[in-house]
Amino acid sequence: MLRLEHLAKRYPTGDLALDGVSLTIDAGQVVALIGPSGAGKSSLIRCVNRLIEPTAGRVFLHGVEITGLGRRRLRRVRRRIGMIFQEFALVERLTVMENVLSGRLGYVPFWRSLLRRFPPADVEAAFGLLERVGLAEFVDKRADALSGGQRQRVGIARALAQNPQLLLVDEPTASLDPKTARQIMRLICEICAERRLPAIINSHDVRLAAMFVHRIVGLRAGQVVFDGPASALNDDVLTRIYGAEDWGTPGLDTPEEEEEEEDEGADGGDAALRPDLDRQRLAGLAG
Repeated sequence: MLRLEHLAKRYPTGDLALDGVSLTIDAGQVVALIGPSGAGKSSLIRCVNRLIEPTAGRVFLHGVEITGLGRRRLRRVRRRIGMIFQEFALVERLTVMENVLSGRLGYVPFWRSLLRRFPPADVEAAFGLLERVGLAEFVDKRADALSGGQRQRVGIARALAQNPQLLLVDEPTASLDPKTARQIMRLICEICAERRLPAIINSHDVRLAAMFVHRIVGLRAGQVVFDGPASALNDDVLTRIYGAEDWGTPGLDTPEEEEEEEDEGADGGDAALRPDLDRQRLAGLAG
């Protein structure tokens, strides 16, 4: 469980990004964080894992106050906070498998990470994660040879390799086409339900968020102005979050369920293959 108590962030410029935000997110619950640019969405995510320091307030993860930790203990807690980024943040020259195993860097000695020799159990778990995200056949392909949707799936697998207690997801679909964006959002929500992971997804795509996430939190000027189910996103609520607009314009209404579910293969097309993997190809990764 994640709990935020009166979280505030004021930057040296004087700008107030967060103004007393309090939230509780239970295990397995996925929350979409929406709001206009500058509302404080990215600041909130970065305050949770202290990539930036909050000015006031407290953050608790499974009862541990993150905001009260020293550097050493904070490093240990950060290992259990998975981050999924808009621009994927992969090492382009490394293979898919090596990028996924980078999620284990906080758990292995420096010499192992330097030589890229990870414990066999970590390698085996990485194979399983790549199967789960639909990339089993891409284990030894370089990251720079992948499409955007495939890269985001690698990013999801890498975050899961940390064995996280929380997922923080920053605009995971902003660079993707509509069909791939739906597949990625569905995948994240399914994995959170399977693993009972709490998650915050920062999103500008209100329609997409409402399709897959049950709980929406709307920020405006650093304050929570809406916290409720996606079904409650009516014109009045959208105006409260974003300001006056003609919300009858197509694009923000939650659509009916699709007549036909897209497959879960990487980037659409035929369902991703699940071949038996030749573990010997990557035996050098296991030390």
